[in-house]
Amino acid sequence: MGRTPGVSLNQFILWSVAEKVGELRQTLDDPNFPGVTYRRAASGQPVPVVRGKGIRVRTIVQACQAWGMSPAKAAQEYELEEARVKECLAFYEAHRAEIDASLQAEEVLEKEHGQSATPP
Repeated sequence: MGRTPGVSLNQFILWSVAEKVGELRQTLDDPNFPGVTYRRAASGQPVPVVRGKGIRVRTIVQACQAWGMSPAKAAQEYELEEARVKECLAFYEAHRAEIDASLQAEEVLEKEHGQSATPP
């Protein structure tokens, strides 16, 4: 697969992610995970969040996986029911490729613009 002349690798990646997100928009909410919905991030891309709370799914995932919090501790920390935390973890496993691609796209934007594309 060749690249279009005059298009940077970063632009190509962003276009690819945008195309995937366009496909996701047609079926954003997953009926298997009623506690998760999507909202637009600062980058304009939809990101999965805890319905009614606005907490990003990847924040919950990071708390449990990277910071070592148990689902019970994360639930307490983010004022959620433990079942919602477990739903976020299951949602991430089911949608890992899309969530990780979105995160990579935001990191590319951050590097290109020298600032954070995601809220603190």
